[in-house]
Amino acid sequence: MSEPQSKKALTRRRLLQASAGTAAAIGAAGLPVLQTSTPALGDKKITVEPLIPSQNRGIILYSVRDRITAAPDDSGVPYGFERVLARLAEIGYKEVEFAGYTQNTSILGRQITPTEIRKILDDNGLVANGTHTSINAATFQQQLDIAEELGMAHIGTGSDPTNSSYQSDWDAAADLWNELGRQAKERKMKLYTHNHDVAYSFLLDSGPLDANGRPTRSSGVRRLEYFFAKTDPKYVFFEFDIYWGYVARFKHQTYTNSRGQVRTDIFDPIINVANRTKRFPLFHAKDGDKAPEQTNGYVMTPLGEGDINFQQFFEVIGEQDIHHANWEQDTAPGGTANPGQSLSFADISYKNMSDLTIYKR
Repeated sequence: MSEPQSKKALTRRRLLQASAGTAAAIGAAGLPVLQTSTPALGDKKITVEPLIPSQNRGIILYSVRDRITAAPDDSGVPYGFERVLARLAEIGYKEVEFAGYTQNTSILGRQITPTEIRKILDDNGLVANGTHTSINAATFQQQLDIAEELGMAHIGTGSDPTNSSYQSDWDAAADLWNELGRQAKERKMKLYTHNHDVAYSFLLDSGPLDANGRPTRSSGVRRLEYFFAKTDPKYVFFEFDIYWGYVARFKHQTYTNSRGQVRTDIFDPIINVANRTKRFPLFHAKDGDKAPEQTNGYVMTPLGEGDINFQQFFEVIGEQDIHHANWEQDTAPGGTANPGQSLSFADISYKNMSDLTIYKR
């Protein structure tokens, strides 16, 4: 069984060359910056710290879903929660985000329980930092029960609060999420939603109405940015998927204003977070190669093998201690041809996440 190799080694030199912020910080400390951006320290004191603290490096289990749900086989690759979580802890991950709580029933002769999953987490020194589950009023308390059993500080979903383009639907979603967020806080958890690119497309909130009385043009406000303003920061939080943020930058650049004029507005993923950084406890650290010929403008890769500048992103948004980075790659599973691929990509991505560093005086 062959294992994929990293095609763009995320070396310390590459990281520093990619980060204007690091060079600026070194210069501000009164230190000369060489062409390689390596500091000439002399008798000056400067410290090097992880950009993402080790205890905040995580993985969403969707990335290795093929091995979580696999039946026992003779591939030699871990399968099911017990074996896969042990392997992830061996790689170095300290946190996991759930994407379902089930495995193949042939492993135990029945379905695993949240109590059994919690024991596996504890046995491997892992913490559940969140989940992608269904968020609705009817089942929310049951989902909070599971999250509490697993020791989560956050509970969330991989879906947008609404798929609508219209302001009134986002108003209704904000009312619901404010209430569910209040319930989550009572249980000492933070409620969060995760974005895809469409969350940063433009609201239809102005101009002529269609046959159903709905607006057909936009004021230039993006859907999720409207939701930021309508929800209570005490109760509603966000998980920023960095890859889909850059896809949004590529795809959602223009809107038609109330007078029928096409306007351009370029989305900036870093500013989107930096302006409200404490509302983003969780991130999907998902990388991609630029591919402007593709619909999304990027193709997913293991972290550190693509073109997204994670060094710059995490440096600028700051607040390293409160941010939890979960590696994700939707396309990681290798299928029957390479059953070990997703865990191999998890290993590559953890190493590259660990190489992200920040210089401080």
